[in-house]
Amino acid sequence: MYRYEQTHWTWFFLCAVFLLLGGCAGIPGNQVEHGIRPMVMDHEPDSSELLDVSLKVLDPGTLPDDPKERRGLSPEIRDAEARFFPVHLKYTLQDTGYWGTVRVVPDDDIGADLLVRGRIEYSDGESCAVSIEAVDATGRVWLQKTYAETARPTERTVTKPEQKDIFQDLFTTIANDLASFRKTLSPAQVTEIRRVAELRYAETMAPDAFKDYLKKDDAGRYRILRLPARDDPMLVRVRKLKVRDDMLVDAINGYYNAYYRDLWEPYTDWRRFRGEEVATMRKLERQALTRQILGVAAIVGAIAIGVAGDSDVVNRTGSLRDVMIMGGAAAMYSGYQKGKETEINKEAIEELDTSFKAEAEPLVVDVNGETIRLTGSAEQQYTRWRHLLRTMYARETGMNDEVQPLQLEQNNSAADLVTGPEKK
Repeated sequence: MYRYEQTHWTWFFLCAVFLLLGGCAGIPGNQVEHGIRPMVMDHEPDSSELLDVSLKVLDPGTLPDDPKERRGLSPEIRDAEARFFPVHLKYTLQDTGYWGTVRVVPDDDIGADLLVRGRIEYSDGESCAVSIEAVDATGRVWLQKTYAETARPTERTVTKPEQKDIFQDLFTTIANDLASFRKTLSPAQVTEIRRVAELRYAETMAPDAFKDYLKKDDAGRYRILRLPARDDPMLVRVRKLKVRDDMLVDAINGYYNAYYRDLWEPYTDWRRFRGEEVATMRKLERQALTRQILGVAAIVGAIAIGVAGDSDVVNRTGSLRDVMIMGGAAAMYSGYQKGKETEINKEAIEELDTSFKAEAEPLVVDVNGETIRLTGSAEQQYTRWRHLLRTMYARETGMNDEVQPLQLEQNNSAADLVTGPEKK
């Protein structure tokens, strides 16, 4: 009977340990290789070989609703990261020589040769995981993968804007994967991608005029049915609109670049401090967990002795049981105190969130001497701009019936796009 009770309480203790260990989740995705070398074009490519790349602002992902479960993180920092990451990836891609124009866009870019979009799956300053999808204009998926990296202490100190980020291995790996796929394409496939991109853009401007040039199959792939004449007047107008569109996107990229530069120092400092805080929290939590496990072990052991059913054993181990219970309680209390120290570190990080948010608000973009005040979100302004382009095209061609009224969210006064010299 005594041996049975021992076994019973041993299992009880193991269950308690597993409960204490529960909730320790790993970083999603596969860790990228440390110190990976970037793939760089070994010759000067002809312009016909180059594909333009649009990098969509990332989905910031979600954080737990309970502030305590966020462990010092905030939606404001995630939003900043969602803009910061594609800008740094842009610089990384540009350095490889494999691409034409690389731009950051606030929404899906229908006219892009290659569109790269993704989501922040995890980010705490020390570790990062990002899911990335790259799809070309024909609907061909280049990659669909989750990349993860945990920064080493030395990587937090050796950084340089536009060149060396804390998670540079992650950015370099994404760039290498894109370059590797690009190398598998034939010249004919590259030409097809560029033609489909132009026709898809034309169809967004004038659906009725260009709807019969492409066909989308059940797999989501676009096929060219026929090509318009090179001097087609409607296509010439579309190309002129595309030039205007690119000018605004370039202006928006100037804004993103400035935003990135302004963000670099506070964000890098935050990640460096955050990494130290995470390491401290992990150390304290390990100590607290160890103390709590030892405390549970002592208390469970004492209870097991008490319920053993052998009065002689109980009498002879009475003092031992008292010591085990008191010692176990003390160990658990010590673990609780360590947990309180962790809370203090979390509060310090929350203070950083507030100051970080204050440095991440974009306001104005200038285009050829005209001021465009982005009083709403970049996504709203991008949508409005595309609508204005369609309106301009319709006026020039007399196809006003094709332009549908723009539907914006309610309370959209902040989304108005204002052009002209800024009022003093």
